[in-house]
Amino acid sequence: MSWFFLIMGVLAEALSHVALKATDGFSLSKPLPAALVVTGHLAAFLFLGQAMKGMPVGVVHALWAGLAIVTVSFISTFVYRQHLDTMVWAGMIFVAVGVVMINFSQGHAH
Repeated sequence: MSWFFLIMGVLAEALSHVALKATDGFSLSKPLPAALVVTGHLAAFLFLGQAMKGMPVGVVHALWAGLAIVTVSFISTFVYRQHLDTMVWAGMIFVAVGVVMINFSQGHAH
């Protein structure tokens, strides 16, 4: 279940960060995106707290951060038409490889 909560936390965080751009500087004139940001961050922390019941804090945080970076970049490509160059995507591949390495390590429980 820890992985389920971790993935839900990553998705909540990523959607929250994508919505943050739509707030136009967290302006009160854009209440829906602002509500998505606050709700998404709250949900992310609730999910991460659950993930930490079965995984070490450092592993959860590393996976959350790495997966969120890749997810935000991927979603932003479609939502905001923000295209990243090849070097950036190569870096994202390194992040993904790191996530796989952490997953297969013997240093944490599944």
